[in-house]
Amino acid sequence: MDSVQIETTAPLTLEFTQIASPPTAISSNSRIPKDTIRTSLKASTADSVLASVYSLGTGGILLSNFLVELGASPVVFGMLSSIPMLVNLIQPLGAYLSERSTSRFQYSLRTHGIGRLLWLVLVIGIASVSWGVFNPHQLVILTLLIVLFSNLLGGLGSPSWLSWVAMIVPRRLRGRYFGTRNSAASLTNLVCVPMAGLVVSHWYGGSLQGYGVVLLVGIVFGIVGLGCQYFQVDMNPRCLRQQATQNTCSGKFPQTSEIQTEVVKDEASTVPESNCQPYIPTPQNQLDNSIWKNSNFLRFLLYFSFWTLAVNLSSPFFNLYMLDTLDLDVSYVTIYNSLQAGATLLMLILWGKLADKIGNRPILICVGILVAATPLLWLGIGVNRLDIWLWLPLLHILTGGTWAAIDLCSNNIQLAIAPIKNQSIYFAIAAAVAGASGALGTTIGSFLVQFAQSGGLLGLFALSGLFRLVALVPLMFLQEPGRA
Repeated sequence: MDSVQIETTAPLTLEFTQIASPPTAISSNSRIPKDTIRTSLKASTADSVLASVYSLGTGGILLSNFLVELGASPVVFGMLSSIPMLVNLIQPLGAYLSERSTSRFQYSLRTHGIGRLLWLVLVIGIASVSWGVFNPHQLVILTLLIVLFSNLLGGLGSPSWLSWVAMIVPRRLRGRYFGTRNSAASLTNLVCVPMAGLVVSHWYGGSLQGYGVVLLVGIVFGIVGLGCQYFQVDMNPRCLRQQATQNTCSGKFPQTSEIQTEVVKDEASTVPESNCQPYIPTPQNQLDNSIWKNSNFLRFLLYFSFWTLAVNLSSPFFNLYMLDTLDLDVSYVTIYNSLQAGATLLMLILWGKLADKIGNRPILICVGILVAATPLLWLGIGVNRLDIWLWLPLLHILTGGTWAAIDLCSNNIQLAIAPIKNQSIYFAIAAAVAGASGALGTTIGSFLVQFAQSGGLLGLFALSGLFRLVALVPLMFLQEPGRA
């Protein structure tokens, strides 16, 4: 993302709002100033870095190790991975609510802010175990409940955030910007994951207390990260939605009881102070028809949903395999995860530039084949020095490099396919469908692990690899906008 005018499929002037004390507001009749774009992109990058620290404690290897220490079963691990995906079903409701808000920034604070603060309850719960108030089984249940409600709030906020970023980032620079942004987050993981693992495994009060300390620090960083969104240019979804249909919105924005907004004028222009027309929502049946007639979006949904199911048959159980079956110390596993983050860091910028040059679909197909073969490489892993010191590190490096391409290009192609009008609704539907299929995948995987005749975890890895290959087929028929 750079200081370039936002591109759209049709002429569209963007509407931004200043409510209370939000980020810089831009008038509807002016383009986004270059300095405003730069500030917004830097703020978004800082947010991603701080959010990465927050995610260390609320997911990934540290949370998995925490549950292993509590004696959680594979079914619990399946639920832990399926909950964040299953709650994506609420994203259409989140999109509906966000489009009726008057500030992307304030909506984000109400959803993501409360969701991150909920993890303070788990910090209290960990302290209560030391005092004998909770037992490990109750703490497992509390953890799952917090994961559920925090992700519900995140699901309500995600469509708004994605639509917000999609309007800020210039289309032709999305690959490079998101590559740089994700690289910054990966660098944070590279540095912080091993440090957090050492804190957890060597904390004088035990690994449970060590995890509680890391979690508390992560929550603080997560809240500060949300504060960085203050410096992103804010938007009024009501005026944006009306402008996409009538292109008549300008100047001030409707508030709860009266129209009262401070407008920041572009240096080279004078903005007339006229009000937005009354907000007229698009009829739901008209929106439904437009989605069902968008065959390209439906092909993307088919790929995205089946790919998510195939991936999540096995992905929640790789950490369980290392921590439980191979009985590796958490410090080793965090080192592997930092190597994976390092590979992601190195490859993201390359994938971003390549995606801008040749498109996202060819990368998704070619790299997707490698990602499909990755679970098969786990079949020969055992407990010996060669595997622990060579093959497992190489396997995580391969995973980090390939998934950097998958995550980046999947995000970019979704941004390209979704039309400007009702954009957050399209994002929400894609997330909901993928969330349901991903949750189904983890649920099926967690129960298949229980049966010895299925080959346990290794049989599940092989099945996942096969399904990933099949999931790539819809990509062959997908058309990427702006590409021949």
